[in-house]
Amino acid sequence: MAVMYDERLTAPRSWWLLPVAAGLSLALILLKFGAVPGLVGLLAGFVAAAVALSSYGSARIRVVQGSLVAGQARIPVEALGEALPLDAAETVAWRSSKADPRAFMLLRSYVRTALKVEVTDPADPTPYLYLSTRDPQALAAALDQARG
Repeated sequence: MAVMYDERLTAPRSWWLLPVAAGLSLALILLKFGAVPGLVGLLAGFVAAAVALSSYGSARIRVVQGSLVAGQARIPVEALGEALPLDAAETVAWRSSKADPRAFMLLRSYVRTALKVEVTDPADPTPYLYLSTRDPQALAAALDQARG
């Protein structure tokens, strides 16, 4: 399996303070029932929030075996048209005021750039893919290379 591009959209390090805050919050809530429930709340809150954050940050974008794999979607590169790298300002515009509700969006707000890829398959009602990516030029190049 030849992987031409692989990126994991991990959450920023500072976001890992959120599970700590969730654990502390639950511990404070349960502390009125005693020290043991407070400790259980601390651990349960931390683990639950850490699992949720890890899941959110596990989204991947890959170009492999003639397909673009973005999150749970797998699209053959033959069904894709022009890939347009977006800078920070265009990224905000395309995920807000210019966004089409029919578009497939793998959006991570903490990633400042994105790639907009036109869908050319006439049977697919999706007009384009919006993919948050830290290196839109490399992803566009990998899609061009995969098309041959």
